[in-house]
Amino acid sequence: MQPTQTQARHSRATQTIQALHIPEALLKIQTVVAVTGLSESSIRRKVAAGTFPAPVKDGARCTRWVAAKVQNWLRARGAQ
Repeated sequence: MQPTQTQARHSRATQTIQALHIPEALLKIQTVVAVTGLSESSIRRKVAAGTFPAPVKDGARCTRWVAAKVQNWLRARGAQ
């Protein structure tokens, strides 16, 4: 049996947390969720409110966060 398009989409390789150590790396939302401990909804609300780094568009349907900006946000949050 051939996988359906939905199954194929979900079997893509996941991004590791080590990508955070490359400042110019573009992080997937799942990686940002794992690193920050926030839900995807909370991240998007904070972006809309201007309290979290905005993502960059890496294509028509591809949104990524710059690792250095997420790290800076984490550092600033830890300093509070």
